[in-house]
Amino acid sequence: MKIHVLGICGTFMGGLALLAREAGFEVRGSDANVYPPMSTQLQAQGIELLEGYHVEDLDPAPEQVVVGNAMSRGNEVVEYMLDRGLRYTSGPQWLSEHLLQDRWVLAVAGTHGKTTTASMLAWILEAAGLKPGFLIGGVPNNFGVSARLGDAPFFVVEADEYDTAFFDKRSKFVHYRPRTLVLNNLEFDHADIFPDLAAIKRQFHHLLRTVPHSGLLLVNADDANLSEVLEMGCWTPVETVSTGLFPGQWQALPLAADGSHFAVQLDGHTLGEVRWTQLGTHNMHNALSAIAAARHAGVPVAQSIEALGSFTGVKRRLEVRGEVNEITVYDDFAHHPTAIATTLDGLRHHRRDARLLVILELRSNTMRLGIHSDELAASLEQADAVWLYQSPDLSWDLQQVANRLTVPVMISGSIDELAAAVAAAVVPGDSVVVMSNGGFGGIHEKLLDRLRDSTASMASTGSARNE
Repeated sequence: MKIHVLGICGTFMGGLALLAREAGFEVRGSDANVYPPMSTQLQAQGIELLEGYHVEDLDPAPEQVVVGNAMSRGNEVVEYMLDRGLRYTSGPQWLSEHLLQDRWVLAVAGTHGKTTTASMLAWILEAAGLKPGFLIGGVPNNFGVSARLGDAPFFVVEADEYDTAFFDKRSKFVHYRPRTLVLNNLEFDHADIFPDLAAIKRQFHHLLRTVPHSGLLLVNADDANLSEVLEMGCWTPVETVSTGLFPGQWQALPLAADGSHFAVQLDGHTLGEVRWTQLGTHNMHNALSAIAAARHAGVPVAQSIEALGSFTGVKRRLEVRGEVNEITVYDDFAHHPTAIATTLDGLRHHRRDARLLVILELRSNTMRLGIHSDELAASLEQADAVWLYQSPDLSWDLQQVANRLTVPVMISGSIDELAAAVAAAVVPGDSVVVMSNGGFGGIHEKLLDRLRDSTASMASTGSARNE
């Protein structure tokens, strides 16, 4: 079958295209923005990429058009597709019908931690020799790709609550029909799609309706919103997971303040200790959920604990982008106050003596609308200094955040100016965390280049003085 993917360079749609190609489909696609790393990943698999949306791309007509949720009515190609009566479907629906029908689907849902938890779970199953398939909204370092078909029966999917397509406004995750479902947490997000938190809870309720009685729900015991979702109706056994005040059947006991060492308990019995490179209470919770989900798939807890010791994280999740003159630059995907706070807390406990400097771009639709503006300053309280990017499409003034911060803060609409200001402020031993769910204009490399130039200049000056 020949399929054409509209919006192919998105993380989900690009991963789907890779899976379709691996499954033997003839795949091509188009996108308004064709750029690495997704473009190179797709081209390496022999998938033809077309930049821009043009009606001639659908002539001759493919056997099916797979439509990404970035596409909308009024788009030239969408209107052509509808007028010509071409066969079309959404990405999640295509995935469900062609690849997930005969698989044991392990889905990870929630506002935060989906990518990391799904990556941990896939790695545990891989280490157990089960060769799972997966589709993840990031690139797990242990695999180097965001999607693969794998061997039956197990398939791990990051279950996103964002809408499916312009013609299907249900959340993507209702298409996956998981047997094992992780519910990490639930907060208000995606303000461009959902009017309020109640609307998101309703979608999570619809997801629970698809999990069989013979399946399993792994639910965050510390999350009141998830408790309310369960009260709306639950037909599947539940195991609770906790790192907080409300005891869960699965519990993590921190043995190091930064989360790099913790004990795993089930029903009050310690089953082993995780020692790994990941940081933060949030990652201890992610790990517990992954361990519990893997156990449902038949992996012994001890084997999961051992696998997590070799888990190397996910690209753009507190990923070290470079180190110059003992100054470490991290890249992190956090774009919601809760994620910002938990990430900074983990790093603060890991490097207590280091200054923690933050450069933040508010790029998600929710943050651009200012929905969480009141909580943003509190989420940055672990930082020693903050630089905020006032992007042109931000609908509110970041000065209201700056006014609430008690640490030095700078606001700028210039990425180059931000990079220069941070480079001038850092000293050896500092940790700099760049937070954005986009490319942030390449600020990571701009900053590292400035630091390298400064180091080279100092070395040159010192050498001249010695002469």
